[in-house]
Amino acid sequence: FILNYDFTFLVFLLADPAAPQAEHRRCIAHSVQGRDQYPASEAFELAADCSVILAWWQVRDGVQDHSGFRSMKYRAASAVLNRAYRKARKLRPRFDASTGEHLDKLNALEQAGCASMDEAADTFAKLLQGISDEVSDPVKSRILSQMLYHLGRWIYLVDAADDLAADFKSGSYNPLIHRFALSAGELTEEAREALVVSLDHSVRLISAAFELWDFGDWSGIIRSVVYEGLFLVGKAVLEGTFHAADRKKCSREEEHL
Repeated sequence: FILNYDFTFLVFLLADPAAPQAEHRRCIAHSVQGRDQYPASEAFELAADCSVILAWWQVRDGVQDHSGFRSMKYRAASAVLNRAYRKARKLRPRFDASTGEHLDKLNALEQAGCASMDEAADTFAKLLQGISDEVSDPVKSRILSQMLYHLGRWIYLVDAADDLAADFKSGSYNPLIHRFALSAGELTEEAREALVVSLDHSVRLISAAFELWDFGDWSGIIRSVVYEGLFLVGKAVLEGTFHAADRKKCSREEEHL
């Protein structure tokens, strides 16, 4: 229920080169019809553990950042995740400690209104990079360290660009507002060009590291994400069209109603 595309992609990076045979099974989320599923593997377990740990720390921050009624949903989520978190923490103590340290540092930077876009992005990038320390193969670990660092950096900056208008309106911290001294909830042409250069630099370093390892059956989807998906998503966010499909869908539903 906390699955997202970032950690689905992580499984492809961590998995053995040969994809296993999928099996049709029922699960809690699809108890009637079931779904095609891959059998459990070390890569799936590692991605799941890290996903639970990161989700728990994010919920913890939600509890600290909100009070009264607004904190209730975070407290409820924390209670639901607590058992799974304790299990994952026991299995991945190094990643758990690293996640807590980097999120605390990121919160401190946000509270201080850090004007350095790179310092804030670097902190989140190192958080995701920490997953590579759980990989036993030293060569693959170094390659994934580079890929995950720059993927984390890219995610943080693209999210900041996507949230720019809302953050400017609410007064919430956004590194782009401080870095480019923005006086409105949108990037200037000069700021946009600078951000594109920075994002493209991270994508190129991800692709360079990707070419150093044989990801086997997963290579096609990883290559598609790295060489096409990241550029297309980044372009859509900067052009303000990333959520256009969702808005069109909502409009059609409203007309139907």
